[in-house]
Amino acid sequence: MASKTLHFPSPRHLHSLYGSKEENLAHAERMLGVRLVTREDWLKIEPATDATPAAGDAAVGRAEALFRFLNEARGQGMTIRTPDFHRITDGFARGEGEQMRALIDQPLVIATNRRSIVPKTLGQKLYLQSMLAHPIVFGIGPAGTGKTYLAMAAAVSALLRNEVERIILTRPAVEAGETLGFLPGDLREKILPYLRPLYDALGDMMDPEDTARLTEKGIIEIAPLAYMRGRTLSRSFVVLDEAQNTTPEQMMMFLTRLGDDSRMVVTGDITQIDLPRAKQSGLLEVRHILTDIPGIDFHTFSGADVVRHPLVSRIIAAYDAYRNPMDRENGGAEKT
Repeated sequence: MASKTLHFPSPRHLHSLYGSKEENLAHAERMLGVRLVTREDWLKIEPATDATPAAGDAAVGRAEALFRFLNEARGQGMTIRTPDFHRITDGFARGEGEQMRALIDQPLVIATNRRSIVPKTLGQKLYLQSMLAHPIVFGIGPAGTGKTYLAMAAAVSALLRNEVERIILTRPAVEAGETLGFLPGDLREKILPYLRPLYDALGDMMDPEDTARLTEKGIIEIAPLAYMRGRTLSRSFVVLDEAQNTTPEQMMMFLTRLGDDSRMVVTGDITQIDLPRAKQSGLLEVRHILTDIPGIDFHTFSGADVVRHPLVSRIIAAYDAYRNPMDRENGGAEKT
């Protein structure tokens, strides 16, 4: 069985491919069935001692492909953190190397003022491609998959390229309910906590001064969903976040605001519905109504697209495994 030694421009360059953490190399050894030895600017890949010749050669080949992929991804601006390294390594271990290569063979970069956004998973890349190709896109999936963040990046990029004249960001303020009036401050201060995640994402992509200036001019608008009623949103990029907390009536109201030369992205997680049990989620219903309409695309993320801590995807998988038997026992009536 042959080993393979890869050389890189510098030790720092090599360390950046695995997040500069030795435990990440140990993870790759376990997942790929190889032994990794690194010194200075080189990495030696050896088959596991108990592997057969054929299995050992295949394992070395997968590991070599992994590190060549990571090197190319680094060259395209991807910062490889521990979660990224684990996710990519696990993909190669599952035999998804060719699918993973689509991330770098056809690079897709969303440019904003403060940073360039590069999709970190194949699912994220397909989601971005969908937003570029369809007037209305639904991004549905668990927490940490980048649904809202990538929609915000696409909106900011479209504004900077003069493809739209406004960005409108909205969420249903479901959590506030009837207690909104008891919160301190004026109306804007009362609803700010429910819109904070949108401001945070926007702050990652634009300078605070630019955000304040564009908000003051109405070029960027962040408002509760109720403010959308009766409007026609033309030449705008509109993002509806937390859409699992819309009612069917609110969802229809929102979608029918679409005006000329506008784009809409609707994001939500159907496992985190905060509506009263008696109310149906508009996001659950709309998937059955609009699936076959040209120009509307539904993109569903999975736990493999989670880009937070590696434990997040495992937590999601554990909850899915726990819920599914309950759903079967209750005829699918269990509220998620």
